[in-house]
Amino acid sequence: MLSRQDELLKSIVEEYLKTAQPVGSKLIVDKYLTDFSSATVRNDMVELEELGLICQPHTSAGRIPTAEGYKKFVENYVDFNQALNIKEQEKIFTLLSAKEGEDKIKLLAKILAEKSGLAVFVGFSASDVYYTGLSNIFSQSEFKDLNLIYHISTVVDHLDEVLQKIYNNKGAPVEIKIGHENPFARDCSTVFAKIKNILLGIVGPMRMDYQKNVELINFTRNII
Repeated sequence: MLSRQDELLKSIVEEYLKTAQPVGSKLIVDKYLTDFSSATVRNDMVELEELGLICQPHTSAGRIPTAEGYKKFVENYVDFNQALNIKEQEKIFTLLSAKEGEDKIKLLAKILAEKSGLAVFVGFSASDVYYTGLSNIFSQSEFKDLNLIYHISTVVDHLDEVLQKIYNNKGAPVEIKIGHENPFARDCSTVFAKIKNILLGIVGPMRMDYQKNVELINFTRNII
């Protein structure tokens, strides 16, 4: 059974993923933890903040998840074995039916970028990288922050170097790297998998739909 604070963190992350707006105690009580008072939720928010799981932007009374908060959310609530729904699978299969080889994988990357609304990279080898959907990243609300734009732009300039560092890493079938653990940019997250000799991943801000992106990567594992 989830503790009240676990439920609170889950609620804050889910709401922030939907709205990109700091989450206040009143909204949580009205929409999620309806059996508790705003005072109780505010006290729990303070404790979550002290644990480093949420933070308070200086311009708002609400809270947003930190990298550690997202990590805890992923560990507790993301199903790494969940498959993409059948209808979406069938649509993608139809789009890919006329392609073969690298052309098929590049088209798949474009489809993933469209489905996720984020950027997708494909490492055919440690020194051969293809990427698509960068404009999707820059359209996200987080990229009003010029520092974040600088960080991700620097990564794009050195994408080959980054890929060389992670191409041969052996990890779980599907991996998620968040914040400082993320080799692409410390303010972003990456969901990726090594599939045979191909490294394929989805890159975006930490505020991403982790479950959906895991399902998309799981689908590519079956395709490749």
